[in-house]
Amino acid sequence: MRPILMKGHERPLTFLKYNNDGDLLFSCAKDHNPTVWFADNGERLGTYRGHNGAVWCCDVSRDSGRLITGSADQTVKLWNVQTGQQLFTFNFDSPARSVDFSVGDKLAVITSDPFMELTSAIHVKRIARDPADQTAESVLVLKGPQGRINRAVWGPLNRTIISGGEDAVIRIWDAETGKLLQESDKESGHKKTITSLVKSADGSHFLSGSLDKSARLWDTRTMTLIKTYVTERPVNAVAMSPLLDHVVLGGGQDASAVTTTDHRAGKFEAKFYDKILQEEIGGVKGHFGPINALAFNPDGKSFSSGGEDGYVRLHHFDQDYFNIKL
Repeated sequence: MRPILMKGHERPLTFLKYNNDGDLLFSCAKDHNPTVWFADNGERLGTYRGHNGAVWCCDVSRDSGRLITGSADQTVKLWNVQTGQQLFTFNFDSPARSVDFSVGDKLAVITSDPFMELTSAIHVKRIARDPADQTAESVLVLKGPQGRINRAVWGPLNRTIISGGEDAVIRIWDAETGKLLQESDKESGHKKTITSLVKSADGSHFLSGSLDKSARLWDTRTMTLIKTYVTERPVNAVAMSPLLDHVVLGGGQDASAVTTTDHRAGKFEAKFYDKILQEEIGGVKGHFGPINALAFNPDGKSFSSGGEDGYVRLHHFDQDYFNIKL
């Protein structure tokens, strides 16, 4: 499994996302320019120029026609994937941290950071089929809890919104009324900031990663804790294989502590765990800084990682990987 090293960003990576077909990989970084790559050979296709700050998050529509990006420049932009043209800009009063298209791509959920007197918030926007009809108003705004909401994603059938952030609580909201339906309890929940949330392919369960050095697997409908994966370092990114019962955790120390250790001590590897047995089954080294982003190709045959070192590493699994049996 020789990784393909993709160099195109000049600052640390923040987010990675494959399109539904698995032939394109979108990357976001602190260098203002979301980038699209061919997912098989790592060739850079192009960049989306227009943001004026770090880009924290992106999502791509099911037909790979639209890209949505959220940035520290306090905007969320809609792009034409093929031409790179900006279709629309949503303006906020604070940095936009997370974006996620609903099933059907008619809605998007966006989270905005706390800023000055503003609390964090979750915004639901209607996404028009024709960019000419696009408007900026929100269908729903949920004034968030204390602290930043790092990630919000749609629950099954777009009926709920799942959010997690600095207060270490995972919350499930009603997407129509904005009512809080469930939240993770202190006992089974995370103890520190939640950095990432990723849903399973069928939406029945989701995985959360946290700075408390663990990742947790939850039942989407009941908010029951199913599994816990414990590691030795803060978790910045999580991913779930759509093919095998594997979860991947990525992280490392804070960027501020990295300079005091050499790269071997940095433990900058993506760690694979058996989803059922909760045991570590392997690791993929390579980054010279903490891993900030992880994504599995929808076909489950490759995955990519993005690091504080500004590189995206694309790994195609060899046959041995699919023969792993504990």
